[in-house]
Amino acid sequence: MRMRKMKNLQPRMEKCAALRIGDPAAQKGNWRALKPDAEALWVEVGCGKGKFTAETAQANPHVLLIAVERCREAMVVAMEKAKEMGLTNVFYIDMDVAGIEEIFAPAEIDRLFINFPDPWPRKKNAKRRLTHRGFLDKYCRVVKTGGEFHFKTDNAPLFEFSVEEFAACGLQVKNLTRNLHEHGIVGIMTGYEEKFHALGTPINRCEVVCKPFQLPKEEKKDEEE
Repeated sequence: MRMRKMKNLQPRMEKCAALRIGDPAAQKGNWRALKPDAEALWVEVGCGKGKFTAETAQANPHVLLIAVERCREAMVVAMEKAKEMGLTNVFYIDMDVAGIEEIFAPAEIDRLFINFPDPWPRKKNAKRRLTHRGFLDKYCRVVKTGGEFHFKTDNAPLFEFSVEEFAACGLQVKNLTRNLHEHGIVGIMTGYEEKFHALGTPINRCEVVCKPFQLPKEEKKDEEE
């Protein structure tokens, strides 16, 4: 998410302080204390300006939703939206998702959302894609076995790459579609998704069932290096 620097970022962040988790590592293993009556813990990685985040939290008041976004300029817009809507079941973290295991305990998450991540189209940057097996391994450590992550993208090459990665890791894929809104709007859309749907760009989506798996030996070697 590339946005212009905000001169008034800090005061805007301070006004939304109640929604921001300043020390997420301190919550590891105890996130549900933020909403003791929550029936599930959902996490969105890369929430951007937060349209999907806020509307999902509003539509699921029984769920605790944690949104992760490394761009603070985008995150403050997302927090302001949630604050304006009076939401009490959503909180925000400004950090890189690569550190997800540092802030969530094993099997702590019920569902993960990955919406329109950077495709990193150059082959040499494949490991940066949020659906690369290195990230899938992290997700399957913090999402409970049988839990899911839901993935959406307008980028067809990224989607095909992702489907191959899911298969390589032995992960079950459900409800796969390469044109989600072909017969009418399905589910809650992100702001980005609305723009591209209006242009006629097909939206790819699938659901992946999490389970523990072992990275291939060569992948482990690459990760160590």
